[in-house]
Amino acid sequence: MKKKIALSIAAMGFAVSTTALSAAEDLNSMFSEGKASGQLRMFYIDREYQGSAGNQTHRGSTAVGGHLKYETAELNGVSLGAAFYTTHEVDSRRTVDPTLFGKDDEGYSILGEAYLQYKHENTTFKGGRQKLSTPMLGDDDARMIPNLFEAYVLTNRDVANTALTLGHVTKFAQGTFGRVYNGGLLSATSGYSYDDSKNHVGSFTNVGTYAFDEKTDGITMASATYTGIENLKLQLWDYYAHDIMNIIYGEANYSWKCLVTDALKPYAGVQIIKEDSVGDEFGGEIDSLYAAAKFGVKIENFDLSFAYSKTGKNSAVEAAEGGLESAIVSPWGGMPAYTQGMVTRHMFMAGTEAAKVAASYNFKDMGANLTTVAYYTEFDMDANSGYGVERTASEAGFDAIYNPKVVKNLQLRLRGNFPRAFAQSAAGKTGWNEYRFIANYNF
Repeated sequence: MKKKIALSIAAMGFAVSTTALSAAEDLNSMFSEGKASGQLRMFYIDREYQGSAGNQTHRGSTAVGGHLKYETAELNGVSLGAAFYTTHEVDSRRTVDPTLFGKDDEGYSILGEAYLQYKHENTTFKGGRQKLSTPMLGDDDARMIPNLFEAYVLTNRDVANTALTLGHVTKFAQGTFGRVYNGGLLSATSGYSYDDSKNHVGSFTNVGTYAFDEKTDGITMASATYTGIENLKLQLWDYYAHDIMNIIYGEANYSWKCLVTDALKPYAGVQIIKEDSVGDEFGGEIDSLYAAAKFGVKIENFDLSFAYSKTGKNSAVEAAEGGLESAIVSPWGGMPAYTQGMVTRHMFMAGTEAAKVAASYNFKDMGANLTTVAYYTEFDMDANSGYGVERTASEAGFDAIYNPKVVKNLQLRLRGNFPRAFAQSAAGKTGWNEYRFIANYNF
């Protein structure tokens, strides 16, 4: 195993390259003028359960890995790209944390990106294996390897201040984070498979098979993002998951100047998610609505915000049938909610009202490349959510990101989250204290 780790790190470290030119003259220069990039990542996690958590009361692991990427220069607008991702265990002195590894809690490697890209004026086409960072289809890069997609995406900016997207997604390769779940309601409302989030990791799988163990024709998506009004951003997305559901996502964000002082910069946002089952309804009957609002204010390097969200309710019968009907189902990594915690994502369960307060401070004026965040979120859980009894779940946490000046491109990150009443049944409540230390070196 140590030899395998050393070889993986050595491969990623071999990244000396020239900067890609804007255009190559021939096929030879297309490759010789390409560029390599990547990231080395070390991730340590420790979670100690409290309350009713069975026999698994303490788990933790350390992993190393990252990715190595190569992109060619453009030849007549055409370029190619590929990226190799890997994760390997370094130490696990207690129960292994599954979120850093693949099947059977073992390290793995994957050719996560392999695409052709074509650019012409304001239009770009990208087809093949790639990362997507959209509201309801996302990489959710919270552990060692992110979610990845096989997709064909066309973007255009011919309309002033407007970005238009049209795409089709056929396959999904779950990253390591999804293994914290084990299918079912909690998984499907937290970004992962309703069928099996433990064993689908590390391979490209039909999006329908991944989500509900039923092969489908994929997900067709379209979007428009408008920034033509100063300080206002509007975006509208539609995802048609064939024979599963149609998802509409809308968001508006606006900031303005304070009349009293220029040092005070208020901002606000609203978001709506509407889902309806379609076709053969492989995910069952879905008719759900989520709405959220956020208000915040920036004062120089300090940022304070408050957010609130609400999801439509299930009936007792719908809860008994699995709880998905009025819940926001998000099995492909999409997690855009204003009120989500670092781990707790109960705001998408039916009948949940959630509120979040967060504060951040950037220490750059004190000469330190340090940003800190603290937050607290509450989830008022309905009796018919389908996940435990009626209760108030909560999560407090912090996040500190430091970029030392002495080592360029190195980022050190310390995170903590402390959920309470995450789950509750007749056996009692379950929560935990979790700490993470992440070191990322980009090259």
